[in-house]
Amino acid sequence: MASLHAFANPVRFLKIARPLTPVFFWLGVALTAFGCWAGLTLTPPDYLQGESVRILYIHVPTAWLGMGGWSGIAVSSIVYLVWRHPLARVAARAIALPGALFAFLCLATGSIWGRPTWGTWWQWDGRLTSMLLLFFVYLAYMALARADAEQGGDGRVPAIYGVAGTVLLPIIRYSVVWWNTLHQGESIGLTSSSIDSSMLWPLWFTLGGFTFIFAAVVLMRMRTILASTKAEARMRRMAAA
Repeated sequence: MASLHAFANPVRFLKIARPLTPVFFWLGVALTAFGCWAGLTLTPPDYLQGESVRILYIHVPTAWLGMGGWSGIAVSSIVYLVWRHPLARVAARAIALPGALFAFLCLATGSIWGRPTWGTWWQWDGRLTSMLLLFFVYLAYMALARADAEQGGDGRVPAIYGVAGTVLLPIIRYSVVWWNTLHQGESIGLTSSSIDSSMLWPLWFTLGGFTFIFAAVVLMRMRTILASTKAEARMRRMAAA
């Protein structure tokens, strides 16, 4: 625990975050670019969905990160509530915007995929509706965290909200199992996949690439929040003097 508290020191964090940010970003761009190129040119079309199946190389990573982002907020919120780590609060705030963006991209790419596959842009089924709710939960969290920071709050209310919002994650995850909906069933599991390996392999590149980009954005936002907090504290000291 002592080592964890040491890492939570903003100065030590910044020494690690500054060099890692561009490394993560450019590695993510390279992996994503290669995965998209391979998915567009080196894989066969699906026997049922045809060429439209190629959007999975974008849709699946955005879905993963839309849900994973909220998991990050929940973990950071728990750490803040239990140990009051200052960086945990910063991390949760930093994750919210890219998490919301990826949740939105998941919905957008899903609609684009659904139009030729299902014949409709939108369907109020379990998976789509619960993912839309998660997007709105992200927006509400950002508004709540911003209001709490502006009013000088201690961060507990946004943290409690961050933990409570995790109720949506199992609903999204198992919606295609619990309800017979228009959305296709689970295609990729922990140990197996219903997608043929000739089509699946570029997905791991885009999944890794988007994850590195997500991490880079979170690090950049954490550095920005810390810099803004430091500047505000300096201004308050100058005003008091």
